[in-house]
Amino acid sequence: MQESATVTRRSVLAGTVGVVGAGCIGGSDGGNGDDPQTLDTHPVGQALASQPRLGPDPATATIVAFEDPSCPRCAAFESETVPKIKSELVDSGDAAYVVRTAPLVYPWGEPAIRALEATYARDADAFWALLAHYFDEQDAFDTENVRDRTETFLTAETTVDGAAVVADVDAGTHDEAVQTDVSAAEAADVSGTPTVFLFRDGEYRTRATGSVSFEFVRRALDL
Repeated sequence: MQESATVTRRSVLAGTVGVVGAGCIGGSDGGNGDDPQTLDTHPVGQALASQPRLGPDPATATIVAFEDPSCPRCAAFESETVPKIKSELVDSGDAAYVVRTAPLVYPWGEPAIRALEATYARDADAFWALLAHYFDEQDAFDTENVRDRTETFLTAETTVDGAAVVADVDAGTHDEAVQTDVSAAEAADVSGTPTVFLFRDGEYRTRATGSVSFEFVRRALDL
């Protein structure tokens, strides 16, 4: 069961990992006139090659989504919008979909994000499976059980050693990778999740936060 928290909680990761803004709730907007105009220079493009990615590289369009595994709006985005992005844009080879993580909502999202990084370092397919598991079973997670449930899922459903992933979480093994996303989120003024950044032919088009529809994505990218 979700522990009590508000969507305005500022989330601080231990050790070297810094603070990201607040929220889960947000509304679509047309972007910021101060945003850099290319994927190479935009803050969300920092270390993009090392992030979990579906689709071609390079791609006609690139969709970069900041998500928190504990965010209810991210779960809705994953169930309602992402499947269409994958089936209609990624599978056709028209777009790439990249996920970056930001701890913004419930406290269990912080160790979950560390576990995602530790999993991705071992196997990309297991990363996507674990991310989907967090969203599918979101209401069952809290800070007390996230490690045990993560270990059980990875060991049973993937080829990754769940105990080794949890050991990395506790040791902070992949905190540098977590901090890379945190820094990119801060630089891009991400204050809610999901926040989606859209690029076409390497040029920045727009961004949206909160209830992001597939039609918004498709039209913004002219696909």
